[in-house]
Amino acid sequence: MAQPSKARGSRRLSSSSSSSYTSTLTTLIFIALCVLGIWMLTSNSVVTPKTRTSIDDNNSETINTDLSSTEETPETTTTTTTTTTNIPLDSSETTSNIAEESHETATNIPEESHETATNISEESHETNANISEESHETATKSQDQKDSTSTVFGDNPGNLPDEDAIKNMLAQKQEGVSIANEGAGSNNDQKITENEKEAQRAQVSEENQKGEEENNMAQDENAITNANASENQEEGTGGGQQSLDVQGSKNINDDEANVQQLREDKGEVIEKDQKEMVQDEGGETEKPKVEKNKRRKSSKEMKKEWSTQADESHGEKKRQKEADTELQDLKWSLCNVTAGADYIPCLDNEKYLKTSHRKHYEHRERHCPEDAPTCLVPIPPNYKVRIQWPSSRDKIWYHNIPHTLLADVKGHQNWVKMTGEFLTFPGGGTQFIHGALHYIDFLQQAEPSIAWGKHTRVILDVGCGVGSFGGFLFERDVIAMSFAPKDEHEAQVQFALERGIPAISAVMGTQRLQFPSNVFDLVHCARCRVPWHEDGGMLLLELNRVLRPGGFFVWCATPVYQTIEEDAEIWKQMTALTKSMCWELVTIKKDELNKVGAAFYRKPTSNECLEQREQNQPPMCKDDDDPNAAWYIPLQACMHKLPVGKDERGARWPEPWPLRQQKAPYWFDKQASQDFAADNERWINIVDELSNIGVTWSNVRNIMDMRATYGGFAAALKDLPVWVFNVVNIDAADTLPIIYERGFIGMYHDWCESFSTYPRTYDLLHADHLFSNVKNRCNLVPVIAEVDRILRPEGNLIVRDEPNVIGEVGVLLKSLHWEVTSTIHEGVLCGKKGKWRPNS
Repeated sequence: MAQPSKARGSRRLSSSSSSSYTSTLTTLIFIALCVLGIWMLTSNSVVTPKTRTSIDDNNSETINTDLSSTEETPETTTTTTTTTTNIPLDSSETTSNIAEESHETATNIPEESHETATNISEESHETNANISEESHETATKSQDQKDSTSTVFGDNPGNLPDEDAIKNMLAQKQEGVSIANEGAGSNNDQKITENEKEAQRAQVSEENQKGEEENNMAQDENAITNANASENQEEGTGGGQQSLDVQGSKNINDDEANVQQLREDKGEVIEKDQKEMVQDEGGETEKPKVEKNKRRKSSKEMKKEWSTQADESHGEKKRQKEADTELQDLKWSLCNVTAGADYIPCLDNEKYLKTSHRKHYEHRERHCPEDAPTCLVPIPPNYKVRIQWPSSRDKIWYHNIPHTLLADVKGHQNWVKMTGEFLTFPGGGTQFIHGALHYIDFLQQAEPSIAWGKHTRVILDVGCGVGSFGGFLFERDVIAMSFAPKDEHEAQVQFALERGIPAISAVMGTQRLQFPSNVFDLVHCARCRVPWHEDGGMLLLELNRVLRPGGFFVWCATPVYQTIEEDAEIWKQMTALTKSMCWELVTIKKDELNKVGAAFYRKPTSNECLEQREQNQPPMCKDDDDPNAAWYIPLQACMHKLPVGKDERGARWPEPWPLRQQKAPYWFDKQASQDFAADNERWINIVDELSNIGVTWSNVRNIMDMRATYGGFAAALKDLPVWVFNVVNIDAADTLPIIYERGFIGMYHDWCESFSTYPRTYDLLHADHLFSNVKNRCNLVPVIAEVDRILRPEGNLIVRDEPNVIGEVGVLLKSLHWEVTSTIHEGVLCGKKGKWRPNS
């Protein structure tokens, strides 16, 4: 079969204008370009899309292996094949030019049969003699190869051929290709000198580099074209040559692919690929440059889909380092505000304090600055560590709150007096000059069903003054949520907190109080100066929202027991309003010692009375009005329907204290009850744990759980002389009603804003995964500045959080010159505030 090959080669040479180097080279390049087009259209069509990249790499690896192992044989055509593979965009232009220079070669192109395409892929592209010799054998093997390839590279490998047989077959094929190449190119090779060979190799190398990028751009388009070619092959109509080209182009490379698959099964190829990836990252550039470039690209694509632990760790370390640098460079400054050491950012907003809208006390409501403050509030000169409870209920250090106005104007009512270096609190108030304890017992005697400390546990004290009523209620196992505005009664709430009594700065104005509905057992107002009867009873209706069904509203004010014209008119209007609200006036009693009287109203427990009213005034709220919504919600003069289902929250009175603190709410299902019990169990040893990391309980009275859930933290501290203010974050599950059901107090808050309390008012702050939650919405720096503002010097901050968050918080605390007494102990940090302040 060698003679016809030589004859055809002779005819090609005799018909050419000359046997010059140019003609030979262009012929070879043209045929190579033809092979390129055929290969690009058909090389991947017999395999599934998932495995095309691997097969392409195997083909390239086979060609490059031939380059390095057969330098003594004429390999110009094979090298050109590798080069032109990467430059498909230039193929049409090159084909046109070559067709003009080599007419016979161009004429022969349409005559190429299935055997031609087969042998071109076997790297003998420049001759057709080999086609006649091996056509039948190649076609048979190509068809077998088609069947086996889809089996080998599909999702199921199937029955793989013997590895030794594949190697022998490969050796025979390569030997045949080499012989054919030598016969076809013998005359041409005699005219090509060694220098010309080197020039060709240099040209190929240059074209290889230029075409590499173009090949990457064309790969996506080739994938679509290959799919179409595969469909044409299967249909077998109008695409016979294309189908045969696919089979022939995979003849040798598919054999090696089978070997490759065998090696993969044994784990050999994986190790090889890993070594090549390491070499790529190390920047090695050996002879198979195209292969390494492809490997490098594949590695990058993999990293986009699957990030490595090294990359993730490196990125996190870099981020932490940058954060640490930023935090360490942070320079604190003192707040330059009129309020000075008593600064409450959301209540001391000068823009709103100067507003003319004062009828409904809008200027006393929360108006937070647009940018949360990052400054530090100064500490008063001669500040001392606060006096311990219970002595603090009766006296505090004057220099801690150096305000004497109330002592001057309310001293005769026993609010507060100035005594040497102390401010003393006799326990009196406007309505109970002779002491709060006597007044508390008077209320119990007036209405025995109140049952302090058993039936009644959680109360709301409106207009609390200096907090003496709530302070003495502790002796009756009652906790009061006391509030009053920051107004002309200078530092009244600050006095209460310094004494160790729960209180916040707030006002009944145009917005709902930041409490859920139906949670307070009793609401108390003793000369609280709130116009309940005005604006359609809007403010009294807000009390109705937060008062538990069946709970009491105790009103001790002059309209109850005086008959002057103004008071009589107010009483008349209050009587009509409370009747229309279906409140029952249970009793009116007079305190002979204090010369005051108190009216006791009870909220209904059903909707029966409301439904039977002749006039719908005040009106019922719309069905879609959520009574529990309380964060910046405007007030409305309407009433919500009462819960009536036996399993609805508010339909039953809680268990007597102290049973209610440990029992899951009656409306809980089984899963919620289990979560409730788990929360209790979690905090059962909290006292010992905090003692071990630096908390001195004798110095602790006021505690805030900055991110409370069920109130388990507060319940675990029930046997200590402390109280806990539970804050439920506005972006967390609304569990605040559960906390009140247990007999504890709290409110809603967003820690991206300042809290409504005075500076230096809490002894211990507990933050359970607060900062990792808050940092997703706002900067940690102003949050830490707020922590520093409300915590007393020598007070503790307990942080439970992710290690990286604890690290950030720790850096910030150290920049404030805090003492971090325990760092990252089982995810817990304990920081202790000092007295450091910046110079300016």
